Amino acid sequence: MLPHPVMSFPRLLCAVASQRLAPWRGSGSSPLHTTPAVCADGSAPVYTRALAFADRIALVDQHGQHTYRDLYNHSLRLSRELCRLLERADGDLQEERVSFLCSNDVSYVVAQWASWMGGGIAVPLYRKHPQAELEYFIQDSRSAVVLASQEYLELLRPVVRKLGVPLLPLPPTVYGTAPEEPGAWGVPERNWRDRGAMIIYTSGTTGRPKGVLSTHGNIRAMVWEKLLGGESPRINVFMAVPTIYAKLTDYYDRHLTLPHVQAFIRAVCEQRIRLMVSGSAALPLPVLERWQGITGHTLLERYGMTEIGMALSNPLTAARVPGSVGTPLPAVEVRIVSENPKKEGCPYVLHAEGNERETQVTPGFKEKEGELLVRGPSVFREYWDKPEETRRAFTWDGWFKTGDTAVFKDGTYWIRGRTSVDIIKSGGYKVSALEVERLLLAHPSITDVAVIGVPDMTWGQRVTAVVTLQEGHSPSHRELKEWARGVLAPYAVPSEFLLVEEIPRNQMGKINKRDLIRQFYPGDQGAPKPGTSEPASPLS
Repeated sequence: MLPHPVMSFPRLLCAVASQRLAPWRGSGSSPLHTTPAVCADGSAPVYTRALAFADRIALVDQHGQHTYRDLYNHSLRLSRELCRLLERADGDLQEERVSFLCSNDVSYVVAQWASWMGGGIAVPLYRKHPQAELEYFIQDSRSAVVLASQEYLELLRPVVRKLGVPLLPLPPTVYGTAPEEPGAWGVPERNWRDRGAMIIYTSGTTGRPKGVLSTHGNIRAMVWEKLLGGESPRINVFMAVPTIYAKLTDYYDRHLTLPHVQAFIRAVCEQRIRLMVSGSAALPLPVLERWQGITGHTLLERYGMTEIGMALSNPLTAARVPGSVGTPLPAVEVRIVSENPKKEGCPYVLHAEGNERETQVTPGFKEKEGELLVRGPSVFREYWDKPEETRRAFTWDGWFKTGDTAVFKDGTYWIRGRTSVDIIKSGGYKVSALEVERLLLAHPSITDVAVIGVPDMTWGQRVTAVVTLQEGHSPSHRELKEWARGVLAPYAVPSEFLLVEEIPRNQMGKINKRDLIRQFYPGDQGAPKPGTSEPASPLS
């Protein structure tokens, strides 16, 4: 047990990175002789003002308390080691990539700050990725060096040996009080806004993971500053993917059944937690309603991607629309478009265009689905080392193509799913897999579901549902189809229900539907593997 509540460090770092820092109030000489200059655009990373809070507690982990001075001095020492190792006498790595694998503690922050202090691009790695994935990320990013805390050295040694990349261990002293760094060089003033800051790899649900390169300006543009500004009250925020809320609800129903225990849980959630957020995947309505009954919180649904940060969100204080992702956040512009069939002039047809204030719908295109485009300061700079994929990701006039199908209706935006895998074209109809999943989850026996479009000679694709059931429940294939006919249009009713013990998801709670199709339908004609479902035929 940790002595204090600890936020996960990727989120903690984003939070720290966007705080408004107050002027230094410490005694003695000014610390600014070691503080790099802050550029006028306000995009400089947080370490540039860390010493303004020198003796304040920055974070707490299992090793104890760490001040901003500790973070700064440990990071500066490590940054010097990086520059010496890579023979950069001027202290500027010139956007060399620095991969790092650290525990959920102070070492993560030190490694990232050190990368930035040296003018490098941070490439965080994840401890649960297999060696092949770690090798791919290090090689694809062309990292010049790999940082690692002590517990991950053995995992990384064979990887870096194979790639010929130097491995720099973080010293155990990183967890203690940091001595002052004598003779600190002055880090040159940089154009932080456009300088590369991080490469985060996509989850790879629709193809091989791509490295999303964000600048310091992109990171600064995220919405954390609004949440953590000094003028607003201190908040406690719980953010999770829908799967986590479903698992917590399941545990609650199994083990926390006493009335006084349930009353205590609700009181704590209502009094101590200001905001609960769901993201990264569609939130099933039954999960939202059940969580509301348990905690008193209506989960805030919003929409974002690695490439764009947060773009759309339900309101913080006003009424939220279940199933929708709200409206554009400040400084974000969105469009819903479809391909121009005439192939002349603009290559796409505009359905709707909006910002935080309003959305204008083109006459004749009310509630018409199309691809969601996004533009704004948080949109990433490029896919690392993939100029052609970067070019294809943007329209001719500079809008990022999300690859998600969306619709604007009832004053809010709705995500229908990935255009490539969640929009199923069956018998001339377009079926939203996410909408079918949302409605099927209302069945009392279904605990999880993934709807996929299986190739079919007659229908183009046929709607198929992969489901998990409540323990002790065993509805038949016929019963599930009959129930589905009561809530879905005939063309959207799954032609098959495939029963599995668990639907595989990645670390973000997302399902790779291409893998599911390959797993259950390896043949060209889409015939299911024996024993995976009762015999079924396409609906007429």
